[in-house]
Amino acid sequence: MAEYIFTKMVREAGLSGRFCIASAATSAEEIGNRIYPPAGRKLREHGIDASAHRARQLRREEYGQWDYLIAMESVHVRRMTALFRGDPEGKITRLLDHTDRPGDIPDPWYTDDFDSAWQEIERGCRALFAELTK
Repeated sequence: MAEYIFTKMVREAGLSGRFCIASAATSAEEIGNRIYPPAGRKLREHGIDASAHRARQLRREEYGQWDYLIAMESVHVRRMTALFRGDPEGKITRLLDHTDRPGDIPDPWYTDDFDSAWQEIERGCRALFAELTK
């Protein structure tokens, strides 16, 4: 959801040409799958179409391709750090680390709370966007 929320913010600000935004899983479980239906419904409620989305897995060689590697929770940070064999440039953060209330965003696949996930992801995206566009 974060990829699409952040992309919408960037597009609405007229800054699409300044950002390259993508998402990738830290596990292989969902590779090739469409967006989880409840997540897709939540995005559509906010005017976002993610029907073209297909899950892919993050690859080791991508570390050098991105300025920021944003995770939703600490488990993802640990997996990314292991995959990249460290984080020498300090690129890996949790989305909410960019807010005044850092922490994990509980995975709505497990909690079934897509409203709270939306609110937390949007809050994190707004903070990250403000940070990057200062």
